[in-house]
Amino acid sequence: MPRRKVLYISGTRADFGLMSSALRRINDHPRLELRIAVTGMHTMPEFGSTIGEIEASGFEFHTIDASYERDDRESMVLFLGRFIGLLADRLRAVKPDIILLLGDRAEMLGGAIVGAYLGLPVAHLHGGDVSSTVDDASRHAITKLASLHLPATRLSARRIGRMGEEPWRIHLVGAPGLDRIFEGDLPSPGEVRDRFSLDPDGPSLLVIQHPVTLEVQRAGAQMRETLEAVVAVGVQALVIYPNADAGGREMIEVIKEYERRGSVTALRTVPYPFYLGLMSVAGAMVGNSSSAVIEAPSFHLPAVNVGTRQAGRETAGNLIDVGYDRGRIAGAIRTALFDREFRRKVRRRRSPYGDGRAGERTAEILAGVEIDERLLDKRQV
Repeated sequence: MPRRKVLYISGTRADFGLMSSALRRINDHPRLELRIAVTGMHTMPEFGSTIGEIEASGFEFHTIDASYERDDRESMVLFLGRFIGLLADRLRAVKPDIILLLGDRAEMLGGAIVGAYLGLPVAHLHGGDVSSTVDDASRHAITKLASLHLPATRLSARRIGRMGEEPWRIHLVGAPGLDRIFEGDLPSPGEVRDRFSLDPDGPSLLVIQHPVTLEVQRAGAQMRETLEAVVAVGVQALVIYPNADAGGREMIEVIKEYERRGSVTALRTVPYPFYLGLMSVAGAMVGNSSSAVIEAPSFHLPAVNVGTRQAGRETAGNLIDVGYDRGRIAGAIRTALFDREFRRKVRRRRSPYGDGRAGERTAEILAGVEIDERLLDKRQV
């Protein structure tokens, strides 16, 4: 019996890291064959050309040469249009049986559109989540285009059902980003501190802040407020570059300014195992990354959530929400680092995002689902 070919679309270092364990499960499954379509930030030198991480994984991949040429919203639209055309053309040679997508980014929406119009089943991880602005619209659009839904939490599964999706299509699997954490295959704290020159005798901050689509004109100023707060607290801080969305390059210029002053250490990209390793040794996270919401609770890691990007997310009680104000951000950082009662509360809470077996469940679902007219013929309920 021929193995079923699964095509995963990857556009960023983040999604590939989150999916690394799940992709390994799919690749190793006796009834599945993995391919990856690589695009977007992976091919952009200013964001680290992280296609090297995919090459090192040993997975078979196909490069889709579409990227963000400018730092504005129009460039995001042009990227999406180019990616859709190139992906449709490439699929004639790849001939996947299923397209697998994660989250809400433009390349994931493009993959869902291509799959739906070519009559290919689309499986979608992390549907039903809620965050903010255009991300929600993209995620929910993917849900309506997808044939299989693989939500991370019970609440997200219920939301998908309320959108009219048939119950048999919805399979609760958990968050794939937790799999690597539960497997324990991470660098030791000593290795992490040595690699990033962190002093073990003092607290450290892990700072990751991305642009918000409807706040692009303020992206640089928002980054500055966060970094001013970090400097005011006066602890060692590692700042990872944002994604390539509109406003990202402006934020990078601000980060470089603070790096030149010696106020922070800037990192263009970090291999995923070491990114998780940084979470394991940090005193707190700062910014607006979804990893502060989803992965950080597994390390009992407090996080200062700046701004609106993660508004509406299910949390495990480890977040302190603040606006774009340096004074309030600095106060929240001090609470996250030094308030013993808050840190005890974070340690007591459980994450709603699963048990670290999302990849195992996903592989079994993809291998076992019947690919027939019933799967492809979406009905509103």
